Amino acid sequence: MKRILLQLAAYRKWANRQIIDTLKTVPEEVLSRDMNDSFGGIRNTLFHMLLSEHIWWDRIRLQENISPPSDSLKKDFAKMTREILKFSDAWMELIEEASENRLQHVFEYRNSKKEAFKQPLYEVLLHILNHQTYHYGQIITMLREQGIDKLPATDFIKFSRSVKRP
Repeated sequence: MKRILLQLAAYRKWANRQIIDTLKTVPEEVLSRDMNDSFGGIRNTLFHMLLSEHIWWDRIRLQENISPPSDSLKKDFAKMTREILKFSDAWMELIEEASENRLQHVFEYRNSKKEAFKQPLYEVLLHILNHQTYHYGQIITMLREQGIDKLPATDFIKFSRSVKRP
């Protein structure tokens, strides 16, 4: 299980970099435009991605109170994207340091509706590592709708083909 989680964490870090590097080339008005999607545009989708990072990080660390990022981060694209990339490293480190027993450990957490759930850590990590994949597609679609045609390919297979094998 650990090997799969590490591979997915490496993919996620790579895909985050692909998306963020592309977004750095996009005009500010496109980043901020309300595009009638799930979160109201690219900037808000990125903020949702960061918010979910904070929430799951606190849950896994068994924090009673979730500490979401400040809404002011929405206005600071550079800081927001740095935070997303920092979490990519943090998840990788957490998995690298976890024993197989830790990954199998069942822990209890509450969702935003205060409903309690018990799951093994590896299942939660699989969710976390996969969560942003959906949002990459949303962002790429929003960019395409705005006439941006230099778009990254964020498919896992593209990542896995780029990894050097021993």
